[in-house]
Amino acid sequence: MHTAEILTFLSATGAGILALIAALRAGRSIALWAFVGGMLAFAVERIFGGFASHAEVPEQLNHWLRYRGVAAAFLPGFWLLFSLAYARENARVFIQRWRWLLIGAFIAPIGLVFIPQSLPILTYSRDTVPTFHFALTGLGALRYLLLLISAILVLMNLERSFRASVGMIRWRIKFMLMGVAVLFIIRVFTASQALLYREVNLSMEAINSGALLVATLLIFRSIFRSEPIALNVHPSQSVLQGSVTVFLAGIYLVLIGILASLVTYFGGDDSFALKAFIVLVALVILAVLLQSDRINLYVRRFVSRHFKRPFYDYQTVWSRFTEVTASRVEQKEFCQAVVAQLADTFKSLCVTFWVLDDSRNELVLAASTSLTEDRARELKPDSAGTALVVQHLREHIDPTDIEKPSEMWAVVLRRCHPDEFHKGGNRVCVPIVSRGEVLAVIILGDRVGGTPFTLQDFDLLKTIGEHVSSGLLNVRLSQRLLQSREHEAFQTMAAFFVHDLKNAASTLSLMLQNLPTHFDDPEFRQDALRGVGKSVAHINHLISRLSELRKELKIQARESDLNAIVTNALASFEQGTGFIIEAELAKVPNILVDNDQFSKVIINLVLNAREATNGKGRLRIRTIQEGSWAVLTAADDGCGMTEEFLARSLFRPFQTTKKNGLGIGMFQSKMIVEAHGGRIAVESSSGQGTTFRVFLPLPLTPSAR
Repeated sequence: MHTAEILTFLSATGAGILALIAALRAGRSIALWAFVGGMLAFAVERIFGGFASHAEVPEQLNHWLRYRGVAAAFLPGFWLLFSLAYARENARVFIQRWRWLLIGAFIAPIGLVFIPQSLPILTYSRDTVPTFHFALTGLGALRYLLLLISAILVLMNLERSFRASVGMIRWRIKFMLMGVAVLFIIRVFTASQALLYREVNLSMEAINSGALLVATLLIFRSIFRSEPIALNVHPSQSVLQGSVTVFLAGIYLVLIGILASLVTYFGGDDSFALKAFIVLVALVILAVLLQSDRINLYVRRFVSRHFKRPFYDYQTVWSRFTEVTASRVEQKEFCQAVVAQLADTFKSLCVTFWVLDDSRNELVLAASTSLTEDRARELKPDSAGTALVVQHLREHIDPTDIEKPSEMWAVVLRRCHPDEFHKGGNRVCVPIVSRGEVLAVIILGDRVGGTPFTLQDFDLLKTIGEHVSSGLLNVRLSQRLLQSREHEAFQTMAAFFVHDLKNAASTLSLMLQNLPTHFDDPEFRQDALRGVGKSVAHINHLISRLSELRKELKIQARESDLNAIVTNALASFEQGTGFIIEAELAKVPNILVDNDQFSKVIINLVLNAREATNGKGRLRIRTIQEGSWAVLTAADDGCGMTEEFLARSLFRPFQTTKKNGLGIGMFQSKMIVEAHGGRIAVESSSGQGTTFRVFLPLPLTPSAR
């Protein structure tokens, strides 16, 4: 048996063992079952590939390659599903969003493999070294194109998961991501070679087997580290934006295409595939080294020690913290951004951000690179432990090493932040205090290489802690302001509703006042019944619109007669013996208006006039046309208003001088008029009455000319 065959069966065995281990742990995990299916597909594909490389006659070779193609057809679907679900708390959101692409990744390759025309065409070369060649048909090229696209999508999703992880979570999932990435980077290479030369090169089988073997070793390393599938990261839901994978894949395919064209132009190169593979492997190794926290730490130390540079680039650290925290308006997002930056700056795998909940006097986990929410609930200190921690932090506002102290506050903090490694260095707490009030505490530990925190680290942590305290306080104040505005908006809309009910009650009250005097008049009784009916209908209408109070004011305008609206609104008022309404309605073109909403404006004007005159005055209602405006004038001879009240309070909600008023009528009227594109003008003097002029625009239609 040749070395290539041994490598093939060894890689298949490793993939099978990984699939078995994952199946035993799978439970209900979508990611684990997708991993099981994907590794089994790789194992079966390698087994059939090994049989194919051992074949001696074309019929056997064709037979085994057909079975290998069937196994490979399951790779795109299983691994795309894995890349969407792996270590993601919002996996179902991604799966739902990608559902049609997932279905296509399963159906299209499996459907193509059973079409005879998609199989490569076998040719036999009797050169110095007899070899088999498989030329790709059009459908065969489509199969490899689907494999290439799916490999890029898998790499893209894994990249997004990696970029969304920080600290301990990244440390746990790093080797799993590297293993799967190696597999599909090689698949990008082999698929691009097949498409480039329009043939299947059997020498690539050893490359695929070697990649699978390396990947299984990396994934075994990841499994021994932790339970990576149970972790939770929150990658962005944007599909291609900011994806380095798509960019690198495009650059690689373009460069390989140019290189192949040059090789063909200058007469060919039998070792071109090997050279391209070496370039690709070099890029993978470079990427792995660049992502090593330990190597990055050693480089920073070397530069700091030998070139007399500060260990931290403070300007970069400060600008980065400011950039990532300034735009966060939610407390959870702010804390997550802080934790990610601290983990990256100090190369700390475990960073936890505990926020003090004043209402319950307890510490609540806001963000962490290592703890899940369930684990945090188990570790959360009780009220007595929280009180000890808060008292100490209030008295000691500088960052503190919590490894050595034996006091209870240190014991509580160590329990809140368990160390993952016995040689992970010391743990440090950073108090987040503003004006003597404890807002939160951040705990860092498990630094890469077990590096202890130095005085330089403590100084930087203190500065960052002060920055975080001001940022967290601003976020909380912003949230309180937002809640206050929401409460104010709710009060405003609720006041609209109550004010309309008050108007209906005022109409019924006036009717009841006149009832003893005019009860024997049949016409009055009929008018009274009609008035009661209209009021009940109006109240029912208000109740039906109660669910719309949270929405902004909506106007359903239609062409209407302004005089008719005024007449109908005034008909709901029964004039008492002391209060007289005079209407002078001139001919006015039709306007675009919401009848129900504008009727409220008229009712508010009448009620204001009646209250201003104590029910013993006169109100003159007039309608006229002034240029391109229809004008409604309401002039009373009541008590009037001061200039200060006109300027500062008239159109503001909840501002009233009336004993039983709500201060909402004119505010509501102004909103309605402005929603129609109009305006309200007021003339008033204390003791000399008030005149309201409501301007509504005339539509540019034939009926308005």
